[in-house]
Amino acid sequence: MRERLDLNDIKPSGALKFMYCSKPGAGLLRICSARGSANLYAKFLNSRASRPQIKKFIRRHGIDMSEYKPVKFRSFNEFFTREIRPECRPVDYEVTSLTAPCDGKLTAYNINADSVFRVKGFDYSLETLLRDEKLAKEFEGGICLIFRLTVTDYHRYMFFDGGTAEEPVFIKGRLHTVQPTALENRRVFTENCREYTLMHTENFGDALQVEVGAMFVGRIVNNGKKTFGRGEEKGWFEFGGSTVMLILKKDAAEIDGEIFENTQSGFETVVKCGERIGRSKQ
Repeated sequence: MRERLDLNDIKPSGALKFMYCSKPGAGLLRICSARGSANLYAKFLNSRASRPQIKKFIRRHGIDMSEYKPVKFRSFNEFFTREIRPECRPVDYEVTSLTAPCDGKLTAYNINADSVFRVKGFDYSLETLLRDEKLAKEFEGGICLIFRLTVTDYHRYMFFDGGTAEEPVFIKGRLHTVQPTALENRRVFTENCREYTLMHTENFGDALQVEVGAMFVGRIVNNGKKTFGRGEEKGWFEFGGSTVMLILKKDAAEIDGEIFENTQSGFETVVKCGERIGRSKQ
């Protein structure tokens, strides 16, 4: 049985509670969720002046640096996007295995016949998420897997299967946090800036991977590969929590039962990049 997290146990900081749960905090929220604020903060995180923050961050979050490639970091963002040793994230290469594209706290949702799925009391439309009615209809009846990354997770992500990719599509938006308090008060995934890639995979048919920015995430960086193999790096997030969404067509895969059960019971399932989370039905 995998580790799971009770969403009710994730308490917001005082600042987040003020911004998302009070009228006086709305003005501060507009400032903090603006892309301009993220860009300004990113300039500091990309500078040498941010280097003293690295040791503090490692101590505060108990990060085991032996898992990562030894590098002398020139800025906090270089540290944040550090590369892990391959043996610490083994990839399941069995062709029928559906693999996690990233580290994260996973929840799973069925997409109904109207291309809608429900998260934390909000209905999300694929058409609104993608801003493409025709593409959204292709995934009616499918599955949406949401991987919530926190600041302590590995922030590089991979291709979950081999195949070819269309040109990534970037959609401008705001930068809300992806913590539960925001998900309960805003339609975060359709408000935030995001980038999606339509992939034609070898074992799961057409699939969509959506990277969603979050508060103080400076950039979503995709490598733009047109042809790729399972386990190859797709890109990374710079500083902040963030989200990867994997959207599969109807009957493309069967998700491990405990993941759906945990979601329905109000839990997130902790997964690591490359591990099996389901199997192909094709």
